[in-house]
Amino acid sequence: MSIPTLPSVVLVHGGFVDGSGWQGVHELLVADGYRVAVVQNPTVSLEGDVAATKQVLDDLGGPVVLVGHSYGGVVVTEAGTDERVAAIVYIAAFAPDKGESVNTLIADPPPGAPVPPILPPRDGCLFLDRDKFAASFAGDLPPAQAQFMADSQVPWGVGALSGSVTDPAWSSKPSWYLVATDDRMIPPPAQRAMSERAGATVIESPGSHSVYVSRPEAVAELIKTAAAAVTTSD
Repeated sequence: MSIPTLPSVVLVHGGFVDGSGWQGVHELLVADGYRVAVVQNPTVSLEGDVAATKQVLDDLGGPVVLVGHSYGGVVVTEAGTDERVAAIVYIAAFAPDKGESVNTLIADPPPGAPVPPILPPRDGCLFLDRDKFAASFAGDLPPAQAQFMADSQVPWGVGALSGSVTDPAWSSKPSWYLVATDDRMIPPPAQRAMSERAGATVIESPGSHSVYVSRPEAVAELIKTAAAAVTTSD
């Protein structure tokens, strides 16, 4: 009797935060028998973040379900062409096409879309206004947790926003996408447009941009769905 071999899962965070926000998702997946690793992106350049992701792939081998939140979607789109990656999962994430970057994707927001409270660059880095962080990034988290995220922001290098994708992994790998319907950082219409273009299998969930923190069960279930689709038997 053949025994299914579960793929590993690699979780990639976005800008302004670190990998600790994945803890709830990590715990759920590990409890179900998955080997899970969390990438700690420097978020200085796309090239550097792709390199950090591939270091984790080197440790795990394959096959891997590669998961990206927000800017992490750009990272997994670029890194996901690696032969060890079997599937891509986007969580309220950017899913660029060839030649696109965060900068190009946010250049023409949908009419009436909320404007993220990004402060002017300082020493080549971006931050969100701490007083407006909760409303824009973490509106469905407890106030104290959202405040901690605001106060522990990771500088996001302006160079990372201009990093463009050379070969989008979604054009050659199966992909899944979770649209956060209450997102005030990446408008839901933009998420739907990117997921449709990528040919992703899409689910929608109530949730802020921090849906990976606030609704880890929904996120983990989508990841498991992707993993099941690419699971092999020995």
